[in-house]
Amino acid sequence: MIKNVITEAREAGAKIGLCGQAPSDHPEFAAFLVECGIDSISVSPDSFIAVKKQVAAAEADRKC
Repeated sequence: MIKNVITEAREAGAKIGLCGQAPSDHPEFAAFLVECGIDSISVSPDSFIAVKKQVAAAEADRKC
């Protein structure tokens, strides 16, 4: 469902982001969001470094 919402938003030319606890608690979820094409993710300060690493790896994989 989340992937479909991201896809639909991008096809409509809209930016899409997610604000919530899930990417903070589960950095691999942030990587999934990047793979889906999300534009922005909000995370808690204490999880920033772990999430940033997951996002950077996911973005690098997308460029291949």
